[in-house]
Amino acid sequence: MKAVVVLLAASAVLAQTGPPSVSNARFETRAYSGNLDSQIRSTAPTWFGYAIKSTVHDNQNCCWNNGMPGNCSLENRPFSAPGAVSAVSGPIQLEGSDMLAVLFRVENNAVGKVRAYSLSCPLDAGGLPFVWLTGVPAAASISYLRGLITAAPSQRVADGAIFAISEHADPSALDALIATAKTDPAPHAREQALFWLTHKAGQRAASTITGAIENDPNTEVKKRAVFALSQLPSGEAVPKLIEVARSQRNPEVRKQAFFWLGQSKDPRALAFIEEVLTK
Repeated sequence: MKAVVVLLAASAVLAQTGPPSVSNARFETRAYSGNLDSQIRSTAPTWFGYAIKSTVHDNQNCCWNNGMPGNCSLENRPFSAPGAVSAVSGPIQLEGSDMLAVLFRVENNAVGKVRAYSLSCPLDAGGLPFVWLTGVPAAASISYLRGLITAAPSQRVADGAIFAISEHADPSALDALIATAKTDPAPHAREQALFWLTHKAGQRAASTITGAIENDPNTEVKKRAVFALSQLPSGEAVPKLIEVARSQRNPEVRKQAFFWLGQSKDPRALAFIEEVLTK
């Protein structure tokens, strides 16, 4: 009986950390070694992936059809290449988990796409090679993703990398998002980091958002930061939005603060707007 319990426990761990269910792929498993820069490389189009522990306990990042999870087509087209495996390569996981599959499409040794799905989500690799890396540390993942943001050939890659960082449960993910929001040279990357910071509770996230409103040189980034404030819990958001509407010198930013105060329908926000209008 004890052996059966141990076997069941081991199977449960494998289902949570093992590869996702991948069809239509030339599947390969490799152990993490050294660094991701040297391992996520291929001249031919190839998908790479690994598992991370997510901030969401019951992760449902998947492709849905009539309320049911279905295969996510990584290549967005039905295609089967010679040597591709049509059947799934791993166990089909029927329930959400706190594990996420972070995926990279690589061609000519450059990352062209970054995606993240629940580990329980079935994938279709479109006939391409699919390399699953085991044992990737969270720190290595976050460091690699930060490098992609800086060197990203497109906003799409940067957006995917920022989202993937935001999904990490590891505390260093917050440091990476804050650093991107404060120092990335691309305004769009700073905007995206501010947006995903709203999903990270705590004073550091809130202070980074208010800091961007005060100090970022780009008006669009400031406006995105105001939106990020509006997404915080109302107990935090409304007083901070009122302060922005009251004291911010940039009229476009003040306008955004008033807009989101109106959308909040919070009595404190309505009282402030009435106060301004009746002066």
